[in-house]
Amino acid sequence: MRSVDRLLKDEAATIELAEDLALALKAGDCVGLSGDLGAGKSTFARAFLRAMADDATLEVPSPTFTLVQSYELRIPVAHFDLYRLGDASELDEIGFDEALSVSICLIEWPEKAEGALPADRMTLTFTHEGEGRRVQISAPDEAVFERIMRSLAIRAFLADAGHPHARRRHLSGDASVRAYEHIHAQNAPTKILMDAPRHRPGPILKDGKYYQQLAHIAEDVVPFVALSELLRRRGCTAPAIYARDLDQGLLLIEDLGSEGIVDAEGRPIAERYLEGVRLLAHLHAQPTAREVAIAEGIVHQIPDFDRTAIKIETSLLIDWYLPWKRGAPASEAERREYFAIWDRLIDILGSAEKNLLLRDFHSPNILWRRDLAGLDRIGLIDFQDAMIGPTAYDVASLVQDARVTIDPDLAARLMAGYKCERKALGLFDETAFLRDWHLMAAQRNCKLAGIWVRLMQRDGKPAYMQHMPRTFSYLQQALGHEVLTPLREWCIKAGILAPESAN
Repeated sequence: MRSVDRLLKDEAATIELAEDLALALKAGDCVGLSGDLGAGKSTFARAFLRAMADDATLEVPSPTFTLVQSYELRIPVAHFDLYRLGDASELDEIGFDEALSVSICLIEWPEKAEGALPADRMTLTFTHEGEGRRVQISAPDEAVFERIMRSLAIRAFLADAGHPHARRRHLSGDASVRAYEHIHAQNAPTKILMDAPRHRPGPILKDGKYYQQLAHIAEDVVPFVALSELLRRRGCTAPAIYARDLDQGLLLIEDLGSEGIVDAEGRPIAERYLEGVRLLAHLHAQPTAREVAIAEGIVHQIPDFDRTAIKIETSLLIDWYLPWKRGAPASEAERREYFAIWDRLIDILGSAEKNLLLRDFHSPNILWRRDLAGLDRIGLIDFQDAMIGPTAYDVASLVQDARVTIDPDLAARLMAGYKCERKALGLFDETAFLRDWHLMAAQRNCKLAGIWVRLMQRDGKPAYMQHMPRTFSYLQQALGHEVLTPLREWCIKAGILAPESAN
């Protein structure tokens, strides 16, 4: 059993703790709230629910007589008050097990059902101390306790940054381990908290390395800090960083807003996409930078999008998508042929123009700053995985936006806009660029097809599968270039593409 205690000097401190824990708990977590009458249990529960709803006026009636009150919030919450529970067996009648399967369960007076509640529940025990309260937080589950301590560490980080009592609210999570919060401090602009703990090593795949190492995926916040500084020096709008704890993976950064480059129905706004390719053209026309110093003794070496990284990404198609599609893994002969094709394609990329790749330059990571002008209207986020590689990659990432359907007319305008801008900025080999664009588009879509399946099967995130039809439509377009004929033929033989759809 792990535990930690905190002195809550007043009601505001109890509310703050509730708001912090609202960012740490997940569906299926059970929280017992113990203590005498007036110890702060109801104050905590009310603040927790209002924080989860992001609504300071949310009505939170006491469930003393109803025994349970349910709330459909960002995460569903069931608030139980067992003070008037006659017998622990009544938990079944009020739907406790069902609530726990989909909700966070807050339970006042858990002692009334001791033995019938989950043994791994966390407990907050409130006791009077002077004019305030002391709370002991206990959790037998190590993962739950780590989440609690992480949220408390974020509160300490904000205090060190000069915002000890800032209001924290959930902003978003992404497909990685990162999470984001809105930070509202009194008399200060809203900021964003990036919570990015260091990646834990995965299974060894090759040469003693795990996937993140082979694919050069950022494992801490150092690359984000370095790339933010580099992009800002190059005239791009990237978030300023106000405070940082590199060891813990915590950053307090500028809020660039929430307006994106798609409309309310998720359709691309042409003007904004066109400004995006113009920004890429300006980035790609500048000299390549491989090292960025962010502090004394801390230099980020921007990795190369090398053969190993390209192939470990393309392996997602054959390791995840193909077995899901066919119900059986690829044969050894299919694997040898697939990777031999990619080795030849990577050889061709040896002559490609190479510069900074932002890697995920598409709608979720591009903000629109309507009050500014020109390229300053494009705000960049989520660029910590940037590499040095074929410049055509980022153009393919935007023109074939993984989450947005780009129709052929807009795609043609984007390609023409990029090429026109590059020619105006200096030497530009259009023929080589078009070859590399198709090759990088094919590589990216092979990766994405595997990622969507991996997110569904391994990570329990099936919603990403909605992007699969678009991904294959894009892949078919990419395979139209003659340099990709061997890959197109392999996909047909493997049953990934139908012959008629690949023409």
